[in-house]
Amino acid sequence: MEPQEIISKLEKNQHVFSALLQGKSEDDYLWRPKPNKWNLLEIVCHLLDEEQLDFRARTKHTLENPSELPEPIDPEGWVKKHDYASKDYNKTLERFLEERTKSVAWLKTQINSRWDHAYEHPKLGPLSAKLFLNNWLAHDYLHIRQINRYHYEYFNSKSDTKLHYAGDW
Repeated sequence: MEPQEIISKLEKNQHVFSALLQGKSEDDYLWRPKPNKWNLLEIVCHLLDEEQLDFRARTKHTLENPSELPEPIDPEGWVKKHDYASKDYNKTLERFLEERTKSVAWLKTQINSRWDHAYEHPKLGPLSAKLFLNNWLAHDYLHIRQINRYHYEYFNSKSDTKLHYAGDW
């Protein structure tokens, strides 16, 4: 897939995330499918951090400074380090959607960039700007799937009827 098509899909996914995540009650976004699974607040905080600190930052870094290693990241550690539990769900979702708008606008200015620029990761080998762009979209799809599963499991936990007639999840 060409960068322009991936960027277009990232832009469309902004609307998907908005539709899936807006208008939630506190019970909706704080419920956990299991004690060790993320709630919607944590997912939204993660999406914001990934948008700013991982995918956009790494794509930009690799396009502009392919000979240097980027700063290390710790997405799982950010849950505590960035205190996801204290964040305002609606404000964080709004910030994520705003950051996605900024990302897409920036990416559209990079269509003719050197997407083959790569830096040498000490363990993973060469990591190109194209790899980060492709994985940005894949990351969206993984979290869209996660959020859909969350909605199903939340509904199932609150339903007073069995949901087997709908089909297997």
